[in-house]
Amino acid sequence: MKRLMIAAAVSTALALGACATATPYQPLQRGGAVSGGYSERQIEQNRWQVAFSGNSLTNRDTVERYLLYRAAELTLAQGYDWFEMVDRQTDRDTRVYRDAFYDPWYGPGWGPTWRIYNRGYWGGGPWGYGSAFDYTEVTRYEARAEIFMGRGPKPADNARAFDARDVQVRLSPTIVRPT
Repeated sequence: MKRLMIAAAVSTALALGACATATPYQPLQRGGAVSGGYSERQIEQNRWQVAFSGNSLTNRDTVERYLLYRAAELTLAQGYDWFEMVDRQTDRDTRVYRDAFYDPWYGPGWGPTWRIYNRGYWGGGPWGYGSAFDYTEVTRYEARAEIFMGRGPKPADNARAFDARDVQVRLSPTIVRPT
């Protein structure tokens, strides 16, 4: 029994260690060791939807930078020189989880509780005077854009247009790929 518990603890630690990495620049992965990544869908001949989803350790700046890099990489792969961000948005998904391992009043993993948001702080608990429970806030970002691709020089009068080669050269040193 003791060996089984040690084996379970070691496997849990290894699994958590694998998840303790921000999403690298990779194709979209779901349920893998490191979730998230880029995806794209062609809408017309020279129009695409591009997205990058990060995990809870990937900050907003990284998600938006990887989206821009993927748009440049895709533009060049399709034989175009520049792209225009027709539409772009970044979504934030924040969830609050209750730590199920320790509850001083009701034992491990169960207990009635409530949370109230008041003046910028979370409060509540079994008696309403604050909470002895541990909560974890998890935030994930996803950036999406619709891009239009073009050939030749980038339109000088369009602030939403990007030279794909220039974007790729400038952002390449900041791109972290999977090991």
